[in-house]
Parts: sequence; C-alpha cells; structure tokens
Amino acid sequence: MKLATFNIQNLFHRDISFNETRFNKTKKDWEIAMDKLMEKPIKSIQDQERLRELACLADIDNINRYPYAVLRRKDDYLFLKGKNYSKELKASELTDWNGWVALKNYPLDPIAVKNKARVILEVNPDILILQEIEDRASLAEFNKDFLPRLGCEPFQQTFVVQGNDIRGREIGILIREGYEIKSVKSHIFDLNVSGENLFDKDLLEYEIQTAKGNTIWILATHLKNQAGDKNFSDRIRIQQAKRIAEVYKQMKAEGKINVAIVGTLNAPSFCNSLSPLLLKTNVLDISKHSSFNVDFDKGKDAGYYSLGAYRMGVNIKQKDYLLLSLELFKKTKRSGLNRKGIWPEKRPMWSIYPGINCKAHAASEHPIIWADIEV
Repeated sequence: MKLATFNIQNLFHRDISFNETRFNKTKKDWEIAMDKLMEKPIKSIQDQERLRELACLADIDNINRYPYAVLRRKDDYLFLKGKNYSKELKASELTDWNGWVALKNYPLDPIAVKNKARVILEVNPDILILQEIEDRASLAEFNKDFLPRLGCEPFQQTFVVQGNDIRGREIGILIREGYEIKSVKSHIFDLNVSGENLFDKDLLEYEIQTAKGNTIWILATHLKNQAGDKNFSDRIRIQQAKRIAEVYKQMKAEGKINVAIVGTLNAPSFCNSLSPLLLKTNVLDISKHSSFNVDFDKGKDAGYYSLGAYRMGVNIKQKDYLLLSLELFKKTKRSGLNRKGIWPEKRPMWSIYPGINCKAHAASEHPIIWADIEV
C-alpha cells in the first residue's frame, strides 16, 4: 500500500489573498496618489471618481469582502446575488443550475495544473491525501478529466469534507480500486480554551480497509500557518498539536495500531509548538526512515544542512509531514519525497520537471511525501 500526502495549493483557482505578487511598488504609488487627492480641500467630480478607482486598486475599499455569492434562476436569467449587492447575468445555458460560486480568486496557470497531475502520476499512490483543494466538485473534475490526460488512471473514490476555512483550502482523499473508506470523522467543532473553533481548517479521521483486508487509520490535518504574530501562531498550533496527540493516544488505547498522521503542520520539527505530537507520542517521521529517498540538491548544497530542512541535501523548510505509528513504521518498505514540481526561488538547487520556467508553472510550493507500507 502506497500512502502519500500533498499540499497541492488548489487545483484550478486560488484565493487572491494568497497571491504574493500583488502590485508591490505600484500599489504604493496608488496610495500616495490617494493621499494627495485626500489633501485637497475641495474635490472635483473627477477627483472623487479617481479616489474610488484608487481605493479599489489599492485594495482598501469594502467591495467584495464576502467570499461567496449565490446564483439564482429567474425568468431565464441568472442573478449573482451577494449580501450587499446584486448583479444580473444572462446565462441561459446555465439556468438549470443553482448553487454557490467562489469570488475573489484567480485562475491557476494551466501548466501548473498539468504539473500537479504530473507529480501525482510519478508517485502513483494507492491512498492520497490532498490539502488545500477548492471543493469536491473540483477534485472530481481533476481526478476524472486531468489525471487521465497524462496517462494516470483516475482514483476509484474521492471524498471531501467541508472544513472551517472559507478560502478554498479543504482536505480531500483519493483512493484506488481495492481500497475502501469505512468511516470519516471531522473535528471542525473541537473548541480551544477560549471556546472558539480549534482547527481553522480541520482534523479528519479516516478508517480505510486496504486491498489485503486490513484496516488503517489516517489523521489528516492542516495546522495554523506562520502569519503575523509568531507567538500567537505558535500558541494556536501547540493547542492543535495537543488535540491531535490526544486523538492519536485514544485511538491506540482502542487497539488501533496502524495509524498515520499526515498533513501540513506549518513548522519545522524542532519547533516547540509541535512537541506535544512529535515528542510526547511514539509517532515517527517518515523522513527519518532508512529507505527515505529524494533527489539531493545540486552542487555545494548537496552537502549542506539548512536549519529546519528535511535532511542534509534536501534544503527546503519542513512544513509537511507523514508520521507513522511504530507498527506502520516497521512495515514501511520504501519511502520518499518528490519536489520536482517546486520552483527553486534562488537558483537551480534541485531537478525540476521540464517546462517549469517560473513560479507560476510550479505544481505547488510543497513536496509530495509518500511511504510504501506492507499492510
């Protein structure tokens, strides 16, 4: 059984707030122009119109702050209706459909979508956990339409549970024929010490029957990312890690020995915020397995060990983990990491797929991690 985890950073569309190259210096110029106009004691109609334009360009207006709108059918027209506005759209070919459509996002480069499929094709797992996907419909389309274009056989089943994130960062699972999802449990309603939702994305428990008739349990999660105040992020993450450790220990107490914990934990292994999980349970990191295989960095970087990296010669900061119970770790035959879809920021530090010529072509900023386990 080959198990893999991959933060794919969306399949087709990504929330605009994750776009790091939003105008930069140009935005600063717009803000300066706004300040000059605001200083005018009397503003002409043209000045007022320009202020409205600049407010939108500099992203300080209050338009489209809501992440969703609903399409409704009326007299052969579709109405795009949000909380503060409505807009009539004629789309007669779509008038049989009612539902929600995500706003404030941008389409990913088709080359990037192809490279996402290429990464999955090369690893070819039996069970694949994906972080940061838009929704179940997107995952189903990607599985049925895009994977086969590269010669990758579609997965037999796909499943997505809506989490707490509103920006299209759900957790999904894909499994091959012969494997079966027996149960799924979500922890979106777990609360922290302040009575708020503990997991800003989710913690999911999967019970899966393998092709050999055995059972494994997978805990899939995506912890608080490092944004803004580091101490604040660390406090949230350590609470999340404590809860995962509690769930894991309870599963082991119930006799569930074949357990894997996978996902984006958003901190290196030495970070104190992960200590409840990495130091106070018996889970083992697959990157420490003797079979762990990965293409090393090129040149002098091959002998370098960056602080927080996966290992010497693999100098990308560790955020993604595949953790195994002792029982599964002992049953692991092969394991590895594929980062050919990641664009190197500074120099060609590692081998990448042909055709990746810029960051926009990258499959993701995260590697796919896998383990081949005899279970």
